[in-house]
Amino acid sequence: MSTLGILAVAVDCRRPDRLAEFWEKALGTGKTRTWTDSHGVTYRQLDLDDGPALLFQPVPEEKAGKNRLHLDLAPAAGDQRAEVARLVMLGAKVLDDPPDDPWIVLADPEGNEFCVLPPR
Repeated sequence: MSTLGILAVAVDCRRPDRLAEFWEKALGTGKTRTWTDSHGVTYRQLDLDDGPALLFQPVPEEKAGKNRLHLDLAPAAGDQRAEVARLVMLGAKVLDDPPDDPWIVLADPEGNEFCVLPPR
């Protein structure tokens, strides 16, 4: 029996609005909302139809180094490469396409890495 559940995956970013918009289009699901904490910091949150929310929290510095946590995604149906091409059109960048592995590594518009795998 689990005592904890994942409510959100928090993503540090410079432009929460831009990143929330990218991920809403990329995932094709959910609704974004804006809220402000008790310190006056404004967040954008993408509430997904299934699973934890993605919470985009503003930070003053640019991303530096490799992510310590990343998302692994797969299209529900269709073609992995077509999905990668769609994500690139939305603003992602292909970082690595290793020939011996099933994943393709991309970065979102702020450089956060994520992987796209074949449909399950």
